[in-house]
Amino acid sequence: MEYHLNIPADKEQIKKLKVGDIIYVTGKVFTARDEAHHMMLEKDKISFDPAEMALFHCGPLMKKENGKWQAVSAGPTTSSRMEIFEDKFIEKFGIGIIIGKGGMGERTEKALQKYTCVYTSYTGGAGALAADKIEEVLGVYWLEELGMPEAAWIFKVKEFGPLVVAIDSHGESIYRNIKK
Repeated sequence: MEYHLNIPADKEQIKKLKVGDIIYVTGKVFTARDEAHHMMLEKDKISFDPAEMALFHCGPLMKKENGKWQAVSAGPTTSSRMEIFEDKFIEKFGIGIIIGKGGMGERTEKALQKYTCVYTSYTGGAGALAADKIEEVLGVYWLEELGMPEAAWIFKVKEFGPLVVAIDSHGESIYRNIKK
């Protein structure tokens, strides 16, 4: 099936998604790689609400023109690097949709089921195409401390995708199916 979802997507919409479904998202997406995950988990409070957005495992290439940030390239980074804390991240922040590449491990799969979340895959090497779906950069956090790729960027996206539901909230995984 193909779905066009507005972010934030409610839990009932997330539950409908199955492995192999194609989705496009419109709304807010935030980026977080290893260091941003670590920093956000350690903070008691942050200045934005991740539950209102999709999480994108991405270290974008950005440029500033006329005082505004623009994405040059925003391809996914390898998600398995976040496996060590993704379950805690999903629990703490109430994430509903994760965008990345390469899959996640058993701990994340269990958290996806427990907290009704899906892991979606975006094609690696298509960062310029992804950047074209970013309508606006709404904010950036920890740029000075973490640098451009590790900072948390907040994007307003329209019809971002195609994203393949690779691990759903029902315990199915396209990666496990491929291994079989």
